[in-house]
Amino acid sequence: MNIDNQLLQQIENVSSRLTQMHECVQDLPAYKVEVITEVLEQVNVSLEELKVAREQLTVQNEQLSITREQLERERQRYKELFEFAPDAYLVTDDNGTIREANYTAAVLLCVSQRFLVGKPLSIFVAETQRRDFRLRINQLKVGELERLREWELRMQPRRGDSFEVAITVSAVWNPEGFNLRWMLRDITRRKQVEAQLGQMHLENLRLQEIAHVKSQFLSAISHELRTPMNAILGFSQLLLRHPHLSLEPKQVQMVERIHDNGHNLLGLINDVLDLSKVDAGRMDLRLEEVDVVDLVHKTTEELQSLVIEKHLFLQVHTELQNPIISNNRSRLRQILVNLVANAIKFTETGGVRIVVREVEGDLERLIIEVKDTGIGIPQEHIERIFEAFEQVDRSAKRDYQSTGLGLAISKSLVELMQGTITVTSQVGEGSTFCVELPRQLKAGK
Repeated sequence: MNIDNQLLQQIENVSSRLTQMHECVQDLPAYKVEVITEVLEQVNVSLEELKVAREQLTVQNEQLSITREQLERERQRYKELFEFAPDAYLVTDDNGTIREANYTAAVLLCVSQRFLVGKPLSIFVAETQRRDFRLRINQLKVGELERLREWELRMQPRRGDSFEVAITVSAVWNPEGFNLRWMLRDITRRKQVEAQLGQMHLENLRLQEIAHVKSQFLSAISHELRTPMNAILGFSQLLLRHPHLSLEPKQVQMVERIHDNGHNLLGLINDVLDLSKVDAGRMDLRLEEVDVVDLVHKTTEELQSLVIEKHLFLQVHTELQNPIISNNRSRLRQILVNLVANAIKFTETGGVRIVVREVEGDLERLIIEVKDTGIGIPQEHIERIFEAFEQVDRSAKRDYQSTGLGLAISKSLVELMQGTITVTSQVGEGSTFCVELPRQLKAGK
């Protein structure tokens, strides 16, 4: 029988005795009966109040029982969270002696949980850092600090090599003093990644420096080569056109070969110089109004001789509402020449078609497409086709002679114009190069 039931039984007993006393006092004189009756009524009221108090106590006991169950569940939940947390958790006294440790902490320090309890945490700190460790604990102890977050420390487990941890520690005050709550996170992997990133950063800086030196070298050597090459071209033209020189047919053929090869070499030098300028960020676009339709027609007229020589067709189709754009005419022509000449070079039957139109739904951007019916590009080369010196045919005796700079220069120029260039191709069916540009090129971009 619990206290609640005992109290109820006593109240019932007292109530029964009061009833008996009421019956007994009926034979007494009237004045005595009146006094005793009043006393009994007061006692009866007190009993009723006692019953009410007992009912309230019962309710409070039930609430207390519910609260106790909730606290027990929370305590169990905290214990499970503490025990199975992915990070190492410890509770120490103000001197750093371990009072509680979860499973992860035991695994991290290579000891059992039972062994950890009662041991100073400092014995698991690398010897070179124990002084700093104790200093930090003292700072917490005297109230100079309330919390230490992301404090990096080297730990020495019971077995194995030392490792870096990130520590968060806070002081928890209680009537007897305070405890320290610790969270330890192994950051060995993070440190390795940071070291790798640092190495990669240094390597990137080194590559940037190499690229800068390469760009300066290409620029310098290109300038140095252009002077004697122009002289070779000038003298070869002089030999071919001078009225007082009578060259034999074989001599004329040799001079023409000198002139043609010199012209090709000068084109290569100019390409290398352009590429070095773009890489070095020294390529400037002087903006002007350009009639893109007129530019396309004039460019294709210049290349008609190549088409006629190979018995191909070269068509231009324009769908622009407004042909005027803001760009640089000479650089835009350079892109067109590279793409169209490239298409003619790799096409043996059929021809090349150029389409100029606005982007559907956006009149502020236009598209220039160069489609050919040539040999096409294998899919494994598509991603690298715009890289400098990249060539589809890498054989020593390839059928199509090329330096691999034209597309790289075109891509760099298009990006300088705030545009994009893409290619789709099917081997044996042809390729389509698509250049998308803004109608109004913004200065300084």
